Amino acid sequence: MANATKVVSIPASGGEDGLNRYLAEIKKFPILAPEEEYMLAKRWREHNDTDAAARLVNSHLRLVAKIAMGYRGYGLPVSELISEGNIGLMQGVKKFEPDRGFRLATYAMWWIRASIQEFILRSWSLVKIGTTAAQKKLFFNLRRMKNQIDAFDEGDLKPEHVRKIANDLGVTEEEVISMNRRMGMGGDTSLNAPLRDTEGEGQWQDFLVSDEPLQDELLADDEERKVRHELLLEAMDSLNDREKHILTERRLIDEPKTLEDLSQVYGVSRERIRQIEVRAFEKLQAALIRLAGEQRLLPAA
Repeated sequence: MANATKVVSIPASGGEDGLNRYLAEIKKFPILAPEEEYMLAKRWREHNDTDAAARLVNSHLRLVAKIAMGYRGYGLPVSELISEGNIGLMQGVKKFEPDRGFRLATYAMWWIRASIQEFILRSWSLVKIGTTAAQKKLFFNLRRMKNQIDAFDEGDLKPEHVRKIANDLGVTEEEVISMNRRMGMGGDTSLNAPLRDTEGEGQWQDFLVSDEPLQDELLADDEERKVRHELLLEAMDSLNDREKHILTERRLIDEPKTLEDLSQVYGVSRERIRQIEVRAFEKLQAALIRLAGEQRLLPAA
């Protein structure tokens, strides 16, 4: 991938002017049709065709920019977030297997997000933020949850807000307070800078956000739903008939059956039905994790 010299790179310096030029440039690359994407991916994978790899990368640079914009509230330059996301995209292209049947955007978005998140964590001093999964979850969900409960004020959260966030994310109230104070020191990058000095050219966010969702983002979401559904169906095969039926009736239908209902069907106690349900759910989770790893839907930690 290092030889794919035609990949458009974001300027290392130049501030918003450089970013403006970059966003205008990547907008020129068309979204690939499925057949064209497949053939390019085969050329890269089987023949090490760097031109094909470059075309795959360039056609998804807008997706990287879109994802990076979602992390602009962490006080880091948007250009750096995009650069890190582009690294993740290139890793995704490098490891993409077109014969698995899903689109590149579906696969690459995991690598893009992982690369950006790791960069943010490094920049925010991971040692002080914490290394547990719960603390990382708190870091990346605190702003969203504050918006949901209308906690827009600067400074410390209200006690009731702290309790709700701590309960929802499975962390202590002290961790919520500490994280909120640390994140309060960051700043957002303005999206309203003019695209050029000339009036009437619009703002640089206009080159990124349109009235409709990006086609590759819609495709990625649709493909991701399909992949997850297929994984669920395949994982269900790890259960025996009774486990599959009980789990379906208890968790996978719109109007779940009660323990009493199923205990009468199988002639066992309600507690026995509950035990089978829990065991089936644990087996299903293990199968999903294994299958996701086999399909490389998640980048290695």
